[in-house]
Amino acid sequence: MHLIAKLLIGFVAIEHIYILWLEMFAWTTQGRKTFKSFPPDLFEKTKSLAANQGLYNGFLSAGLIWSLLIADAAWSINVAYFFLGCVIVAGVFGAVTAQRSIFFVQALPAILALLAVVFG
Repeated sequence: MHLIAKLLIGFVAIEHIYILWLEMFAWTTQGRKTFKSFPPDLFEKTKSLAANQGLYNGFLSAGLIWSLLIADAAWSINVAYFFLGCVIVAGVFGAVTAQRSIFFVQALPAILALLAVVFG
C-alpha cells in the first residue's frame, strides 16, 4: 500500500481510538463538551449506550490497524477496503440520523483514505 494511504488509514484508526475513549470513558465529562447539542441531563442516563458505541468504534480502529500490519498486499488492501467502508457507512448514517458534522469528522477522512488505497 502507498505511504499516503497508510498514513490516512492510521489517522482514521487513531480518530476511532479517540472516539472509543470519549464514548467509553469520558462520556459524562468530555462528551458534554463535544456533543453540545445533546441534552445535558441525558449523559448520565446514556452512559452504557455510549460505551457500547465506543466499543464498536474500537473494533473499527482494530480492523484498520490490522490492515496496516498484514504483510500480503492483496489481503491488506481488502481488509482496509472493508473497514474503511464500515467507517464510511457509519459516518454517513450518523450524519443523516444524528448530527451533520459527523460526515466531515468521520466519513470524509475514511473516504479520503479509501481513495488513497484505490489510487495508490
